[in-house]
Amino acid sequence: MAATMPTWVALSLVFVSIIVRWLWSVLDWLWFKPKKLERCLREQGLKGNSYKFLYGDLKENAALLAQASSNPMNLSTSHDIVPRVTPFDDQTMKTYGKDSFLWIGTSPMVNITNPEDVKVVLTKRDDFPKPESSPLTKLLAQGIAAYEGEKWAKHRRIINPTFHLEKLKGMLPAFHQSCDEMIQEWENSVSKGGSSCELDVFPSLQHLTTDVISRTTFGSSYQEGRKIFELLKEQEGHALKAVHTIFIPGWRFLPTKMNKRMKQIDKEIKGLLKGIINKREQAIKAGEATKNDLLGALMESNLKDIQEHGKNNKNVGMSIEDVIEECKLFYFAGQETTSVLLVWTMILLCQNQNWQDQARQEVLQVFGSNKPHFDGLTHLKVVNMIFLEVLRLYPPLVMMSRTVPKKTQLAKFSLPAGVEVGLPTLLIHHDKELWGDDANEYKPERFSEGVLKATKGQLSFFPFGAGPRICVGQNFAMIEAKLALSLILQHFTFELSPSYTHAPSSLITLQPQYGAPIILHKR
Repeated sequence: MAATMPTWVALSLVFVSIIVRWLWSVLDWLWFKPKKLERCLREQGLKGNSYKFLYGDLKENAALLAQASSNPMNLSTSHDIVPRVTPFDDQTMKTYGKDSFLWIGTSPMVNITNPEDVKVVLTKRDDFPKPESSPLTKLLAQGIAAYEGEKWAKHRRIINPTFHLEKLKGMLPAFHQSCDEMIQEWENSVSKGGSSCELDVFPSLQHLTTDVISRTTFGSSYQEGRKIFELLKEQEGHALKAVHTIFIPGWRFLPTKMNKRMKQIDKEIKGLLKGIINKREQAIKAGEATKNDLLGALMESNLKDIQEHGKNNKNVGMSIEDVIEECKLFYFAGQETTSVLLVWTMILLCQNQNWQDQARQEVLQVFGSNKPHFDGLTHLKVVNMIFLEVLRLYPPLVMMSRTVPKKTQLAKFSLPAGVEVGLPTLLIHHDKELWGDDANEYKPERFSEGVLKATKGQLSFFPFGAGPRICVGQNFAMIEAKLALSLILQHFTFELSPSYTHAPSSLITLQPQYGAPIILHKR
């Protein structure tokens, strides 16, 4: 009879086998796979730093950012902000050229700056999906911005009607209410100072856009909405810390102070949102008309989608959890981007008084001293040119990224699975080869004949993204910004305070690091 292996020996061999496989997978993730990808990229003529164990270029990037953020800029006619805002990307391009890559931890990111290639990346969403959020940043917001495939298509189909121009037109009273409150506060501050006062307008503009998104999302539940957004603001700070640290599998399960607080905030937010949504559902079942706000429009569109495509189809309609994530996303898309667009617009109009005068003249010509109306806002040509040029020089998001899940051909490069592609919006918007020698100068007249003429038909301007995933809320943001600026121009002239320090800094969005102290004069 053949001797049988003792059970403990068999178990030991299985255990050793598991450990060896685990060690190999860790080594592959930390070293072998990155070096293999690096070799593949270099063979195709792409250049970049050599891979550094685990951290890649993150340490050098952090050091350059810290150094750049400690040195304010001189505010001149040139807005060459790239070296301050994205110093590592700037250094990489200058050292290795446009066909270059950098390391985000263990993953190489290939820079894509050619407009034709940018168009391909943003158009072919199946070949270049968005990178998956880290587990902790998922607590911030998911929604349509994070989804892929059928789920993205379903959410886009349901959300599109929510931002139809007719729906936005119905939200104008809520826009007005929030803007009027800010204008009144500014007028009170000016009155206390006689006829002028110095004010850091950035917190006011952030409060305004939070107020607008609270009213337009939740309508009569606006106060509850504000509480939700206060919690989301705190969550944003925690998520930002998580983004700038190395992702370590399993770290989110550790009971650290930040991890526990993020999960607690997430639970609170979901509880509040479920309460609001359940009230709406009960009201709809009772036969009440849907409210004229984003949540009402979203729920109406969702109900219509279910009715049209069948209740039993799992690919139809959104769950309460889905609606919650979209509401959270409304906050970030609607608050952050509009407040930074407005603050940079005011700063640049302070610096360029001739454009401030032209914009005010147009606003007064269209509205006089009356309340700005929807049709008039859509026909403000000078104001629109000003906003487009601000979005070019100071885009809210300075970089977008996509993943390459399988080997993919992009122009002359064969990109292996596992790399990321980076679309450096800020660098492309400031590229002299694309925009001319005056690329770093503030010249709204370049948009006098529209975006297509200004870009010569190339995809070199994409502050709201492009292709199928273009920001669904861009009309919402632009209408809100035009209304706010029109009211500001009707009531005030403004100039930069001597205490203003020009220091653009990219957190989640591109913001003035030291605020925006501006001297307001009552008209």
